[in-house]
Amino acid sequence: MGDAEALTEAQVESLRLQLETLKNDLQARLDTTAAAAKPVQLDQTAVGRVSRMDALQGQAMAQATRRTMEVQLTQCSTALRSVERGEYGMCRKCEEPIGIARLSVRPEAPFCLECQRGADRSTT
Repeated sequence: MGDAEALTEAQVESLRLQLETLKNDLQARLDTTAAAAKPVQLDQTAVGRVSRMDALQGQAMAQATRRTMEVQLTQCSTALRSVERGEYGMCRKCEEPIGIARLSVRPEAPFCLECQRGADRSTT
């Protein structure tokens, strides 16, 4: 679908290092935000109604952020496995090269830009 060229070995190695760094960063962030996503204790009599609502909203935002990071972490792990298999940089939908421009920005991207746009349109 796209006009992207296959990656060189040097590009794959550079992107593999980016993926490793991103994976480690995501794991560290997930570890440090675990407490913020835990259930809010609502039986605190000293805490007012607005404070409880703020706590619930904070918890919901933390959980949404964690879900996004978990998806990205899964994508990183999948991309690293595809590096090991020699399949990295190929779109999982159209099987064409994703291209260095996209992978430089999102090294964990499983789809080329065209297929990603199609997927985004179908979910909205």
